[in-house]
Amino acid sequence: MADRQPPFASSLFSFVADDLAPHRNPVTCILVGLDRPLVVCAQAERIEGDIVVIRPGVEHWVEIDGRAKVLYFDGLEFPLTAALAARVPREVAALAMDALASSSGAQKELRARFSRGRERCPAAVERAINAIVHDPMTRMDQGELARRLRLGRTQAMRAFKAATGMTFRGFKRWTALCAATRQIAEGQLVRTAAMDAGFADTAHLTRTFRTAFGTTPTLATADRR
Repeated sequence: MADRQPPFASSLFSFVADDLAPHRNPVTCILVGLDRPLVVCAQAERIEGDIVVIRPGVEHWVEIDGRAKVLYFDGLEFPLTAALAARVPREVAALAMDALASSSGAQKELRARFSRGRERCPAAVERAINAIVHDPMTRMDQGELARRLRLGRTQAMRAFKAATGMTFRGFKRWTALCAATRQIAEGQLVRTAAMDAGFADTAHLTRTFRTAFGTTPTLATADRR
């Protein structure tokens, strides 16, 4: 029987843009140019390809010039050795394209392929992640997390980061961003989506969004084809 997968989400967005401004994606992502190859750039690097996987936490920008799709994998370690980004390995390219075409099965399989060797998420951490993912407005603070994990606060923070690859605060912010984006993509007003996800206002959501994605919530949900 396959190991139970941690309760992480795979978030798929499509958009139209000439480029993505400098940003640091919070989690590992796969990006595909739908009209032409794209270029991932940093100060001393340029990686061009039809479909690339990008390391989280490294400032970069992306030249797109057309439509693109991006698939974010929270809770997933960057699966390659590249410092910034790399073309998706040939052996999983077809699977990645299916995942970017909205196949939930392909997304699950791709996550499993990239997750090999990662330790299983502890059950108590998994329950805390579930609570955050399913309700971004959950007012879970560090003390509440420590109580749920039955650990001291410092130990709880370390256990959470070990399981998710993100700080507790960063994971909650990421989950809120994805929740707001999905609402906007479904036709909700940006202001309403921002408030529902726990942001102070539209400007707060937009600033946070640009820092993480290099674009605005509206552009990130402009084209769902």
